[in-house]
Amino acid sequence: MDYPGRASLGPLDLTVGPREIVAIVGASGAGKSTALRLLAGLEDPAAGTVIRPAEPGRTGFVFQNPTLMPWADARANVALPLELSGVSAVEARRRADDSLAATGLGDRTTARPRQLSGGMAMRVSLARALSVEPDLLLLDEPFAALDSITRRGLIEDLHRLWAARPMAMVFVTHDVEEAAYLAGRVVVLSRADGRAVADIAMPGALPRPEGWRSDPAHREAVEAVAEALARSMELAS
Repeated sequence: MDYPGRASLGPLDLTVGPREIVAIVGASGAGKSTALRLLAGLEDPAAGTVIRPAEPGRTGFVFQNPTLMPWADARANVALPLELSGVSAVEARRRADDSLAATGLGDRTTARPRQLSGGMAMRVSLARALSVEPDLLLLDEPFAALDSITRRGLIEDLHRLWAARPMAMVFVTHDVEEAAYLAGRVVVLSRADGRAVADIAMPGALPRPEGWRSDPAHREAVEAVAEALARSMELAS
């Protein structure tokens, strides 16, 4: 999948099963965000093929920035895409309130973006993606700008939300520890040509048990992903 003047992607053979969590890591320019946009149908490849199910389900997308309407409250930000898709205003507001409650913002439905912290704003963005009741949730480095404590809390929330919903997730990140903790599989892309240089199964059950970050199996998995990422960068040099 080649884009004139931009980093190429692939050929990339990536299959995501029902209820699977896959993390994609790679250096800047490896094509991670492009892969998500192709999966979402937001871009078409100049070459190559994206194969989707014969009966594709709903897809939710969480971008790097919350991209909230500053003049609208949290409920309206979550409800708007539903209303634009033909859902009645009453049903859209109900689903918006349910999604905000699920992401821990049940008491902030009338708050404007300027009244929200960075973590809260990202929760609104996540609630908006969940409100469409997705079969596939795509997340493009949504926690990169957040502090480590907020980021860890949101990762635990993602596991909780995933466990309660019949959806798969694909998560792009630069953070190898975050990838190994969140996902059941980690795919490493090469910056040289956007190919997958590793597809590593992560040990342990999802959601993670308490104390998993210090478990030797997790630490070994983090090291394996880090080594694969280092090799991918050597290929690009």
